[in-house]
Amino acid sequence: MKKSLLMGIVVSILLAGCLGKKEESSDYNKPALYWYKKIAESVSNGNLDKADEYYLSLKSEHMRSPLLPTAIIMLAHGHMGIEEYLMANYYFDEYNKRFATSDGREYADYMKLKSAFLGITDVNKDQKLMLDTVANASKFTMRHPDSVYEPLVNTILVRLHMSQYLLNENIASLYDRIGKEKGAKIYREKNSNSPLNLNDIDLPERGILSRVFD
Repeated sequence: MKKSLLMGIVVSILLAGCLGKKEESSDYNKPALYWYKKIAESVSNGNLDKADEYYLSLKSEHMRSPLLPTAIIMLAHGHMGIEEYLMANYYFDEYNKRFATSDGREYADYMKLKSAFLGITDVNKDQKLMLDTVANASKFTMRHPDSVYEPLVNTILVRLHMSQYLLNENIASLYDRIGKEKGAKIYREKNSNSPLNLNDIDLPERGILSRVFD
């Protein structure tokens, strides 16, 4: 009896797997609009993994579809919405490589910059990302002079410089407390090259780094 029951369960699982595969295998060679709607539906439901899969189908089956650029931007914003900034940047890069006009590239470059900035969650651990974002923000202002996004990019730059300044000052103060004057001097010298100075910065009330990105 037990063997029969186990055999029945195994057969049921195998049948379910076969049916699932059959259903999946039939989900191909669809019109571009079909995949686009699937992407939009998945993004709306917060299922970005599925949306990514549908994008691959749209891309592979309809390489020249006019729906592709909009789908890419939709996916980039979807990933930003759930704080998956690396994936968002992947799609902004994809857009720039394949479809960006001058205005479109300016927008995608700005959104990629914003995505990188939002991805900095810990100034102690994300030092490389901070430095890369500062460099990319500077490149943006050179590549897109008089951009409508320039005030926002400048805000990002100021906040990054402020974060770096406060971090250096915090480390220098720590070295002061443990009697490491040479270490404190190194970090204060780094701040001497900053476009900001301590008088430009309103220190947060609770902890020197606690509200930099609030």
